[in-house]
Formats: sequence, structure tokens, C-alpha cells
Amino acid sequence: MTTSTRRPVHTQLVEGLGTVTLTPVDPAADAALIHSWVTEERARFWGMRGASRELVQEIYEDVDRRTTHHAFLVRRDGEPVALFQTYDCAEDRIGECYEVQPGDTGVHLLVGPTRGAAERGFSSGLIGAFLSYVLAQRTTRRVVAEPDARNEKAIARLVRSGFELGPEVELPEIDLPEVHLPAKKARLAFFAPEAN
Repeated sequence: MTTSTRRPVHTQLVEGLGTVTLTPVDPAADAALIHSWVTEERARFWGMRGASRELVQEIYEDVDRRTTHHAFLVRRDGEPVALFQTYDCAEDRIGECYEVQPGDTGVHLLVGPTRGAAERGFSSGLIGAFLSYVLAQRTTRRVVAEPDARNEKAIARLVRSGFELGPEVELPEIDLPEVHLPAKKARLAFFAPEAN
């Protein structure tokens, strides 16, 4: 297994959860772990269940090359627990589905499999740390999420975290040599810091 030398971009002590760190994904070092997460049934809404480890690495190499899209491996007290992604909404397919405002930053979150029983406050603690990171970026004025419209648990979690629900939209298919994303029905959700 390859070891990444990338440094965390955000470290935060979350009460009741521990120390949460966000480190840019190293496609070669992290592909096997990410592949093990995205191909599980519980990750079906992520849209990569049939992907090979090589394809996962290629996808995150593409993300790594971009200046508008970023992927982070999230650790809690050193243990990998989630995959977090941010992107400029004006430079993503979501920009075709709603009126993008300056400073709109999109987010994706995939919580990794847990060991043992689910912990109360775990997801909300992670979301709080992610919002702290994203909102600390000078360019972010509003956070935009677009979970699969069928993912009722994710939508409910966003509402509990202070997001306001927007319309249901259809994200268009992307079919490029380096990445293919099928069309997807998504539910928009918005977090504006001045409203919370």
C-alpha cells in the first residue's frame, strides 16, 4: 500500500467526536480505500458501485488535476472515516440546473463504513467540521448540496444541519474520456451562513 505525503488542509477538534482532519486525496495512495467504500451497497447513491479500483484512481486523478474540484480523505483521530468533496458550482454540471450565485461552493460527502454500533452525533459532527472548512474559504458565500433525490437519510441530515431544501433537479449526463457520470435526479439544498 502506498503512503501519501500530503498534509492536512484543515484540522478541528469536534467536541464528543475527536480531532477531524481533511487531507487532499492522493489518488494512488487512497484509491484502494475509496474503492472499498464506493462499491458497497450502502454507497449506491454515490454512483460508483461497479467501478474498478483502477477507474476510481483515474477519477480521483482527474479531480486532482482540476483547480475547481477538490477531494479530501477525512480522518477522525487518525482513522479514515469519510470522503469529502468540494467544487465550484459554476464549473460543474449542477450549474445547468439552477441559477448559480457568486460564491456557491458545492459539496459531496460519503461517510465510510463504521465499526460497531452507529454513534450519536457522528455525522452532524463531521458536517459541522466540513462547514467550518468550506466557509473559511474566502470565495464561499453559500454551500450547495445535491444528494440523490431518493436518499432520504442524507436529505434529512442536511435539513437537521441547517440546510434549506431547494427544488428537485435532473443533473445531466457527463460522458468524457476521463469521466462518465450518468444523469441523476437530485434534491438541491443550500446553507447560507448569514441565515444560520
